[in-house]
Amino acid sequence: MRIDLDLFQEIFATIRSNRLRTFLTGFSVAWGIFMLILLLGSGTGIQNGIHHEFKGIATNGIWIHQGQTSKPFRGLQTGRRIEFVNADYEEIKATVPGVEHITARFYKWGNNTITYKEESGVFNIIGCHPAHRYIKETILLQGRNINDNDLDEFRKVAYVGLQVRDQLFKNETPIGKHISINGVLFKVIGVFDDERNERSQRIIYLPITTVQKVYGGRNRIHAVMFTVGDATIEESKAIQETVRRKMAARHHFSPKDEKALRIWDSVEEFQKFMALFRNIRIFIWLIGIGTIFAGIVGISNIMLIAVKERTKEIGIRKALGATPWSIISLVLAESVLITTLSGYIGLVLGVGTLELLAGNLPALDLFRNPEVDFTVALGALALLVTAGLIAGFFPARRAARILPVEALRDE
Repeated sequence: MRIDLDLFQEIFATIRSNRLRTFLTGFSVAWGIFMLILLLGSGTGIQNGIHHEFKGIATNGIWIHQGQTSKPFRGLQTGRRIEFVNADYEEIKATVPGVEHITARFYKWGNNTITYKEESGVFNIIGCHPAHRYIKETILLQGRNINDNDLDEFRKVAYVGLQVRDQLFKNETPIGKHISINGVLFKVIGVFDDERNERSQRIIYLPITTVQKVYGGRNRIHAVMFTVGDATIEESKAIQETVRRKMAARHHFSPKDEKALRIWDSVEEFQKFMALFRNIRIFIWLIGIGTIFAGIVGISNIMLIAVKERTKEIGIRKALGATPWSIISLVLAESVLITTLSGYIGLVLGVGTLELLAGNLPALDLFRNPEVDFTVALGALALLVTAGLIAGFFPARRAARILPVEALRDE
C-alpha cells in the first residue's frame, strides 16, 4: 500500500509541475469523450423519434387504398375510380403468399352524431376486422377488442377511443353501456388509447359487417391493410406487385398503372429510416473514436516528452536497482490516470448535457429523449482505460530501455 501511495504522490507532483501541459492534454481527451457521448445521445434521440413516428402503426404493414386509373386499358378510359368490395379482401387474404394479419376498412367520416344520455359529440367511424389491431396498434384500456363473433353475428358493438369515452361518459364506466350512433344503438365493449395520434382517440371502431349492413355499405370497402411478417423490403415489394396484378385483373386496369391503387409500405419506410440511423450511428462512432484517438496521440507525445525530460532521473532509479516494470508502471499509471480522470469528466459533462437537452427541448417529431445507454457508458469507460494504456505503452517502453550510464551522461 505504501508503494502505491508513493507512486501516486510522485505522479501528482509531476502533474503539478506541468499544470498547463497536463490540462491541455486532458482537455483533448475530455472533449473527445464529451463529443462521443453527445453524438451517441443525439443518435438515440433520432432513433427514439423514428420509433415514435411509427408508434401505433405496424412496421411491417402494407396499406392499400383505392385510386383512379391514369392509363387507358382495353378500351377503358382513364380517370375511373377503383372501388373495392369484400371479394377483394377475401382474395388477398386467401391467395397472396406472405400476408399475415389482414383487415379491410369501411370509413364513415363526417357528421356522425353520437349521444349518450344528455352528452353528445361528433366522431369518425371505421368498420374493420378483428386483425385490425395488429396493423393499427392501439392500447386497450378497458374491455375488449372486436372479435370474429361480432362480425359473424352482425353485432352492434363499439370499440371507442379515449376522447370519446371522456366526452360522452365523463366519470362513468362505459363498458356495457349503449351509445346512439346516428340513431342506432351500439353497446360499448372496449376503450382504447393512441399515444401517438390524439385524433385517433376520437375514432369509434365497429365490426365491418355491421357498418355495411346498418349504414348502406352493402359489400363496399375503402381500404385493405395487412402485415407481412418478417419480410424484407424486396419481399414486401413482391407482395405488393402480386396484389396489384390481382386487383388489376379484378378491376380491369393496367398492372403498370401505379395511380389505380395507392399503396403505402411501412416495411420500406421503416427500413429506410433504420438504415439511415445505422449509418448515422457508424458516422458518430467514427467521429468520436477519431477525436479520442487524437487525444491518445497527444497524451502519448506528452508522455514521450516527459520521459525525455526525466531521463537522468530514470537512469538514477535504474542504477539504484529499480526494475524495468517499476519504470513502466510509473509511466503507465500517469498516462492512465490523466486519461481516465479527463475522460470521466467528459463523460459526466456529456451525460449532464444530454439530461439538460432532454428536459428542456420541446418534443420534436424526429428527435426525442436523447440519452446514452448504461452499457454504452461502461463501454466508454473501458475505452478510456484502454486508451490510457495505449497512450502510455510506447513512452513506458522507451523509459524501460534507458541504460543508466547513458542516462547519467544525458544533458
